[in-house]
Amino acid sequence: MTANADHDSISKLLQIMEQLRDKENGCPWDVEQTFETIAPYTIEEAYEVVDRIEHNDFDGLKNELGDLLLQVVFHSQMAKELGLFSFDDVVAAISDKMIDRHPHVFATEERTSIEEQTLAWEDMKAQERKNNEGATSALDGVAIALPSLLRAQKIQNRAARVGFDWPDTAPIFEKVEEETSELKQAIENKDEDNITEEIGDLLFVCVNLARKLGRDAEGTLKMANKKFETRFRQMENRASARGQEFSALSLDEQEALWTDIKKMPSD
Repeated sequence: MTANADHDSISKLLQIMEQLRDKENGCPWDVEQTFETIAPYTIEEAYEVVDRIEHNDFDGLKNELGDLLLQVVFHSQMAKELGLFSFDDVVAAISDKMIDRHPHVFATEERTSIEEQTLAWEDMKAQERKNNEGATSALDGVAIALPSLLRAQKIQNRAARVGFDWPDTAPIFEKVEEETSELKQAIENKDEDNITEEIGDLLFVCVNLARKLGRDAEGTLKMANKKFETRFRQMENRASARGQEFSALSLDEQEALWTDIKKMPSD
């Protein structure tokens, strides 16, 4: 596809959205939407893109990327109506940002490793936050709407960049034990608010352990979810093959099934 064809395709989509938002002849649903009401759909579409990638479904990915692009166009049209910015402004801003953040590609500066590029990228983003957003804290700019595990890891990464970090994993394991002990104490005290707080602290330090070991906490939990779901379905199927209802089994019988399933080789 040529550059002109790409431009024509985008122009058509922009025109469609403008017509949908027309207050007299547009779609009533589209007309009444705001940034706040559309935001959940934007998040949902991003997750659906990831889902298609994980399923290696490239026809589906094409469609989901279109849905995600529509979200950008939708937000841009609403902003244009308010005199804030246009779709062209969005494209110009990201184009300038990519050029500025890749001097090793678009200028004479050289970087030889991915690690150097990552550090430089983070330094540039930090400087942008100071220049454009008036950031005063290393934690400024971490989106509140991120999934909590992902946000926790980003917060911890930011703190680590300014030196607030464990030297190795040993003290983190000690912290895990400390938080576990505090949670047990809160449970013994039947302190509901403190139980909630201590569970959060335990999850937060587990994320820190994942980060320190170079693992993505969100991704590792996703793997654990998938493993549990696979094994649980296998237990249900095995019980069904025996003519049994899984929910009718005793806990000991369910545990025995779980133990058998765990011994099976994983794919």
